[in-house]
Formats: sequence, structure tokens, C-alpha cells
Amino acid sequence: MSTPQDLQDPLALDRQVSYALVVAARSVTALYRPILDPLGLTHPQYLVLLALWASGPRSVKDLSHELQLDSATLSPLLKRLEAMGHVWRVRRATDERVLEIGLTDQGRELREKAVAIPQRIRDRLSMTEEQLEGLKTVLSQVIDNAKGLPETI
Repeated sequence: MSTPQDLQDPLALDRQVSYALVVAARSVTALYRPILDPLGLTHPQYLVLLALWASGPRSVKDLSHELQLDSATLSPLLKRLEAMGHVWRVRRATDERVLEIGLTDQGRELREKAVAIPQRIRDRLSMTEEQLEGLKTVLSQVIDNAKGLPETI
């Protein structure tokens, strides 16, 4: 809990944007666990499926860029989703250096089971769609602004 002195201290934990973002991300991700568990999915696997449901097969490199995950993080997710029967991975015929990823029939069918997840999360957060859209807009601005800055000052 913040004290009046904390409100003036620029190093007070409660005043740190990074702290609020980390705690919020962890808290929201935890809300997904009981919803995704019956589907046999983790939150990162769900994000991969969301991307594939939205725009179909693509290179792993493109998927990595969209999800902002490095290959060391994404590769095990894809292997697990493939083992579960939700995605396929194949080398591109015209360039075997490129690994393509796409949904199997089972992966496409899983979308129907997942369609209610966003509303269930909104309900658990007790926030309106408009509030969450506003939050996403602000977070997108934070992401864009942070990406445009050098890593050192």
C-alpha cells in the first residue's frame, strides 16, 4: 500500500510502470489457466493458435515476428502443438530453409471450443469491452513507444 511519502518517491515500487505491467500480465494470464486447462492448452499455445486462426499458414519466422517470440521460445510451443495434433510443420518446397506452420483439421475445430474465451475473461475481469479496448490502445502505444527507443540512455 502506498504511503504519502511513496507518492513523492520516484523509486517507490507502486509508481513503477514496469511493475504494474508485470503484475497485470501475470494476473491476467493466470485467469486463462482454468479456462484453457480443459482444452489442454497453455496461454502461450493459445496465442499461437489465435494467430493461426486469424490468418492461416505462414512461416515460423513470420509467426515469431507476429507473436514477438524468439525461436527458442516458439519452437517448443510448436512442437507440443504438433504432438497434440493441432498444427502441422513442413519445410517449404521452394526453400527448405523455411519452415511453414499451419492448422490441422483438429486445430481448426478447436477454434469453436475457444470462441467463448474472450467473453469469459472479460467477465472475470468485470470490465466492459470498451474498457478493455481502451486499455489495449494504451498498451499498444506503450509498446510502440518503447520499441522506438534505444536500449540505453
